[in-house]
Amino acid sequence: MIYPDRGAAGRALGASLRHLRAADPVVLGLPRGGVPVAAAVRESIGGQLDVLLVRKLGVPWQPELAMGAIGEDGVRVLNHDVMRHSGVTPNQLSAVEDQERAELERRRRVLRARPPIPLRDRTVVIVDDGMATGATVAAGCEIARLHRPHRVVVAVPVSSIEALHRIRGLADELVCPWAPPSLGGVGAAYTDFHQLTDAEVVELLRPTASGDTGH
Repeated sequence: MIYPDRGAAGRALGASLRHLRAADPVVLGLPRGGVPVAAAVRESIGGQLDVLLVRKLGVPWQPELAMGAIGEDGVRVLNHDVMRHSGVTPNQLSAVEDQERAELERRRRVLRARPPIPLRDRTVVIVDDGMATGATVAAGCEIARLHRPHRVVVAVPVSSIEALHRIRGLADELVCPWAPPSLGGVGAAYTDFHQLTDAEVVELLRPTASGDTGH
């Protein structure tokens, strides 16, 4: 099972989320790759589209492997198993975290053209293009919970088995159509897995593009 691109993955995911249409959800994409998936989900189930700003803390010599994640509202999640097995030192962790905090702030300035949509008492759907370790989605769940939503749903097109186990306890509902026995990397699940630009994400988030004219 290979998705042609993130939009196709979002449409497939949206088909599994139609039971949420009546909830008028807030669909939150994790930039950058989760945003086109979230936009397609929102087209399927309605509601409002926004971003949830999270940055992976990658192992210095293997950046795709998450040793943790940071996000808005000061949230910080560490993957202690990865840190232990990789031998990352506190100084190395601190250096990566400083770099990613700077990028998180840059993205906040670029991608947040308007205040975040309030999440209190809403059904929140957190969407990414896939989960390998689940660290960034775990941070996203913590951020969302701070705003006291009615319900937190995590939806991804593909995930490792390990990440599903990690996230299942953090979300009220977890939807993932495809969890291969061995996930070499999220990109392997896509024909087109290009690195999105800030401009592509900003365009997807524009109210006219998303059909979101406010609540």
